[in-house]
Amino acid sequence: MIIDTLEALEALYTPAPAPASTVKVADRITPHYRALIEASPFLALATAGPEGLDCSPRGDQPGFVRIQDERTLILPDRRGNNRIDSLRNVIRDPRVALMFLIPGSGTTFRVNGRAVISADPDLLENFAVEGKAPRTCLVVTVVEAYFQCARAIVRSGLWTAESQVDPRSLPTPGAMLAAMSEDAEGGEAYDKAWPERAAATLW
Repeated sequence: MIIDTLEALEALYTPAPAPASTVKVADRITPHYRALIEASPFLALATAGPEGLDCSPRGDQPGFVRIQDERTLILPDRRGNNRIDSLRNVIRDPRVALMFLIPGSGTTFRVNGRAVISADPDLLENFAVEGKAPRTCLVVTVVEAYFQCARAIVRSGLWTAESQVDPRSLPTPGAMLAAMSEDAEGGEAYDKAWPERAAATLW
């Protein structure tokens, strides 16, 4: 059975959300929410554009997302693969969603807002690490901010030692690239070179 009306959907999800699910929503970064952002070394950035949706990982040292004021966050765009899917989307549709994770904590933190891309030299220099500044920063105006309960983290066992997967049981990036490119890219040489290449290009 396909659910294709709001009425049918809402009939399945009763009772209505408890107050704890709604009073937590703010239009700004509260002092408690500031503490969550400053503790987080990782987030997922969701964007939308004419070609569809995109969700991209972003990570750095805790506090890498800076709070300019209670309604403005700044996120540096560190080195990556230059696909710039998220940034292309922001140019054409400024809506963004951020989901922050904090290792060891079941609480996740979400921000919905609107973003612009800044290449202001002074701003970029403020985000330099080891003398390397990001090419751009996302400046996010907060529309909604709220924390999420821990059920998903608890169910997944995300932070437990027992849930950790041995990377050797998974296909390597080199193997996946080789399979997708008929061996034109990737392979064992790619995997062997990755640690040194990553260490030299983190920022």
